[in-house]
Amino acid sequence: MTAPTLPTWPPATEQDEAAADAPATRAIRSRHRRVAGGRARWAVLAALAAVLVAAASYDVITVSSDHRVNAALRTDEARVSRARSALSHTRSGIASTTATLEARRQAAARDADEIGAATRSLDASAQTNYFQTLDIATLRTCLSGVSTATSDLASADLQGAVTSITAASTACGTLDSANGGLVYPFNFPDPFVLSVGHGYYAFATNSAAGNIQIIESSDLTRWTTVGDALPHLPSWAKPGNTWGPSVLQRGSTFVLYYSVLDGTTGEECISEAVATQPAGPYIDSSKKPLVCQLNLGGSMDPSPFVSPDGTPYLTWKSQGANGQPATLWAEQLSPSGTGIGHTPLALLTPTQSWQAGVVEGPDMVVEGGQYLLFYSGNNWQTAEYAIGVADCRGPLGPCTDSSAQPLLASGPAFSGPGGPSVFTDTDGDLWMAFHAWLPGQVGYPNNRPLFVLRITITGGNVQTGW
Repeated sequence: MTAPTLPTWPPATEQDEAAADAPATRAIRSRHRRVAGGRARWAVLAALAAVLVAAASYDVITVSSDHRVNAALRTDEARVSRARSALSHTRSGIASTTATLEARRQAAARDADEIGAATRSLDASAQTNYFQTLDIATLRTCLSGVSTATSDLASADLQGAVTSITAASTACGTLDSANGGLVYPFNFPDPFVLSVGHGYYAFATNSAAGNIQIIESSDLTRWTTVGDALPHLPSWAKPGNTWGPSVLQRGSTFVLYYSVLDGTTGEECISEAVATQPAGPYIDSSKKPLVCQLNLGGSMDPSPFVSPDGTPYLTWKSQGANGQPATLWAEQLSPSGTGIGHTPLALLTPTQSWQAGVVEGPDMVVEGGQYLLFYSGNNWQTAEYAIGVADCRGPLGPCTDSSAQPLLASGPAFSGPGGPSVFTDTDGDLWMAFHAWLPGQVGYPNNRPLFVLRITITGGNVQTGW
């Protein structure tokens, strides 16, 4: 133990004290500096330790977070894997279901085909059975009516003949199983169909019903005999050859055009008659023919036509004479349709081999802005008689038919079709009426019944069918 330092005497001065205190002070200060330095070092060490602890803590947190993220990723990957597996399974199920549905659809289609075939077979069997078991009374009604009409004609009972034919018409029509367009099974040559309101009137060359026979229908399939549309001929005409009638409606007036023998020249000429009802009676008060080209062998087969602007025209045929072939003509009519005074223009002459030098029975229509001329060609008493169609520049021609084959020729249901009459029904559809021989019954004095077929015109291309 160190002994304490005793004070000296006399007392020390300030200088002495300062001198005596200097080493001690320095020592104290040195100790203070060492302590301060140590404290600083400890502070630095403490701070460094804190930093290290913080870093270590951060690393632990980061590693822990990474572990959690990785665990979450592994969980998501497992979920995605399960989802992919489920999707693959679903796709397999869909493919299997689709295959099953397709197989069922094909089976259903086969079933439908088999059902359709069976239905058609049943229909055919039913139709065959119908005709095999057809009530003999139907046949007897038809034959009886025809027989009675023949007897009535032999005894000059015209009205009785008309009544008998009318009564037998439906029964005779039922016997036609060909469905080739036959709608009136009695003689009805050179037909013309007029659509009025909700009904139809058909006119034809003279037969049992008189000068111009007329029948009517509401559906184009069932026809009823009306009688004679032209009971009396004009004074200049000779009875017995009234051919190729047609009718033009102008307001409430109906004008009938027809061919008739000129009593003076003996040639066929064209005349006109007027009525206030489509069924007539038509009255012809003319003093001379409307058209009669005597230097061309006479005129016949008149047919009116109205252009889209409302102008009426008349088409017809000249027989041919003095080196001129049979020719189809057109001329503008007066607004009333009862007069003619312009120069006729030639529409068509025979140029195709199937026509055999004959064109006749013209009937012009306009469809889609295109003028078409329907007509007959070849010998009317043969199975080679047929219907053609020509393209025309306008209502006055000229017209050209460059087809090597006719539009409508002989077939299983009829032979020698001719006398076309194109008209529009109440629904706006186009039809063509014509006469034809029945197969195996070609040539006069066999009948030429009335047929009606639907036609379509697309781009100038004409097709026919029921």
